[in-house]
Amino acid sequence: MEKIPMTRAGFVALDEELKELKTVERPAIIRAIAEAREHGDLSENAEYHSAREKQSFIEGRIKELEGLLSLAEVIDPSRLSGPIKFGATVTIVDEDSDEEKTYQIVGETEADIEAGKLNIRSPIARALIGKDEGDSVEVKTPGGQRSYEVLSIRYV
Repeated sequence: MEKIPMTRAGFVALDEELKELKTVERPAIIRAIAEAREHGDLSENAEYHSAREKQSFIEGRIKELEGLLSLAEVIDPSRLSGPIKFGATVTIVDEDSDEEKTYQIVGETEADIEAGKLNIRSPIARALIGKDEGDSVEVKTPGGQRSYEVLSIRYV
């Protein structure tokens, strides 16, 4: 299996979600199912069916998180330097609109464009990988071709 790159913060967030599901959510849903069973006929018991559905979701998410964490390759960006690579915090400027944006290039599991976390497999991130400060990149986006200049690269 291929390793999944992620930052320490991304790994910790997934690990905390897994612990929450196992120690809080799973026991709560087991209690809810037991309580719903006490209400009698299960074939027409909406509470029971709802609780079983939620249990199925929780168990699926637990398996997914365990798989992700087992394949995780935690990368510490503060130990990196040089051209843009995974973990870099990059400030770019749109050469057409002069709009500046700052992104950290992260793994798929922790990507959140609203929080400035850019998926390493996104078109912008793929175009930025290997570039240095002052370089220009052409990015084919769903909105059309865009040109960006790399203003700064930090590894924090």
